[in-house]
Amino acid sequence: RTCTLHLDGQDLHHTVDRGRWCVTKLDLVDFRRDVRRAVREGQIEPTALDAFDPEDSRIGPNIYTVNEQYIKPITRKAGNMSWALMLHPDGLVCDLFITHAWQEGIYEFMRKVLNSWPYGARSAYCCMLANPQNLGIADLISNPR
Repeated sequence: RTCTLHLDGQDLHHTVDRGRWCVTKLDLVDFRRDVRRAVREGQIEPTALDAFDPEDSRIGPNIYTVNEQYIKPITRKAGNMSWALMLHPDGLVCDLFITHAWQEGIYEFMRKVLNSWPYGARSAYCCMLANPQNLGIADLISNPR
């Protein structure tokens, strides 16, 4: 699911409070499915720095590779906003903060997050999906609140 409107990511990230740059559990389920499809179709490919096995369904490409080959191109085309604001331009109330390692396999990460999602949590901040990957974020996060 992607937003069909073309919005300006820089403006959007200055308008929507960073505490609302969130995704839902269903968004993560959809993202995992879409990444698997992108790997199958060759849109996400192994590199010298990430020689993942495209046939592997347990670990998958690392998050850095998914970001470079999948998140960045799609969000660039949509207007340079984050994946979260591409899906939810008004943002969502954040119930959960998710951290990850950039070298972590995306399938393993998603499995762990989805299997441990707390009951009652509606949306989560996850930096790879919350931060605008095509924009410099220093000015967006320089003033802690």
